[in-house]
Amino acid sequence: MNIVLINHYAGSREHGMEYRPYYLASEWVKKGHDVTIIASSFSHVRTFSPEMNGPLRTDDIDGIKYVWLKTPSYPGNGVKRAINIFSFTWSLYRYLSKLTENKIDAFIASSTHPLDMIPAGIIAGKMNAKVIYEVHDLWPLSLIELGGMSSKHPFILLLQWAENHAYRKADIVVSMLPKAKDHMLQHGMDKSKFHYIPNGINVSEWNSSRSSLPETHSRILNTIKENGSFMVMYAGAHGIANALPSLIQAANIVKNDPIAFVLVGQGPEKEHLRNLADQLGLRNVIFLPPVDKTSVPELLSRADALFIGLKKEPLFRFGISPNKLMDYLMAGKPVIQAIDAGNDIVTDSGSGMTTEPENHNQIADAILQLMRKSIPEREDMGLRGREYVLQHHDYRILSEQFLSILQGPVS
Repeated sequence: MNIVLINHYAGSREHGMEYRPYYLASEWVKKGHDVTIIASSFSHVRTFSPEMNGPLRTDDIDGIKYVWLKTPSYPGNGVKRAINIFSFTWSLYRYLSKLTENKIDAFIASSTHPLDMIPAGIIAGKMNAKVIYEVHDLWPLSLIELGGMSSKHPFILLLQWAENHAYRKADIVVSMLPKAKDHMLQHGMDKSKFHYIPNGINVSEWNSSRSSLPETHSRILNTIKENGSFMVMYAGAHGIANALPSLIQAANIVKNDPIAFVLVGQGPEKEHLRNLADQLGLRNVIFLPPVDKTSVPELLSRADALFIGLKKEPLFRFGISPNKLMDYLMAGKPVIQAIDAGNDIVTDSGSGMTTEPENHNQIADAILQLMRKSIPEREDMGLRGREYVLQHHDYRILSEQFLSILQGPVS
């Protein structure tokens, strides 16, 4: 098949997040398919952006053709980000309109926003190709419920029209949110179009790229172990959505127990979290800078338990599929999850304990319960989590599921 995957924010091994388009495309290329990823030259989630000397740049990355469309940079989530989105959509239409030399079998519109489906649908119709709408987040609902925007804002009205159009126009809808089907039906999707394919992990990369930790990280973690402390670790972004103050408050509750809390990463809330720990006089909370992606397996292996949290938001009723949780499960460690969502992978896999979000008392209690379990009991929990992610979230399996949908008949 000749597949065009459109993802505004797509990255690669060379550029950083987001990785899902790259991992899926890599598996398809291994099976002999031609894959083109079309992405914006600038993305706020990408570690490195390609250098642009014109409106368009093409690269070959591990057999995948990358097409970068030049767009303006932006800080935060203001007007300039909207301009970036419109710029990408227009450039996308202009580029797709010129794709006449080879037959395209499938167009996958996979950006967070639904506007990519407009040019993808137009060109797919002209080529008699399948068009797939892959949903990461529910825009514009996310902007309304999380961002506080009015449902009558002109930008929201445009996105709502685009979302409804996408559900109607797409031959197939692939959702990363397991409980989003009813919402999609309410906005014009035929029920036969819905398919759930969650986020995943590249197992071979995880197993092969086990780089050592920076000296500072290794020394501090070794000292914690030598002191006999039970180590609770959080690794990832330090943002408002991650609800980390509740973890600091839980650390305060158990400050007289032999428990160390290690928070690894960076983000806008890190200084606030440091200040909170200082105000509480906590000596059991340690902040460390982020590590390279290849060092994550080694980092997580040092912990006794891993923490993930999210603020309590109604939007999570549609389910979640966080990349961080995939890493945690692969690490084979018990997970403490302080999240209220439409799905609960931790409970389903038997890999840890789930508490109410932002409830420091429950989080502290879960930590104490895990600490009091025997090492074999904790190892069993970790092994169940690892087995679960290998069965349900390996990108080799997910890519096969996606490919079977692409190759199958349209309902």
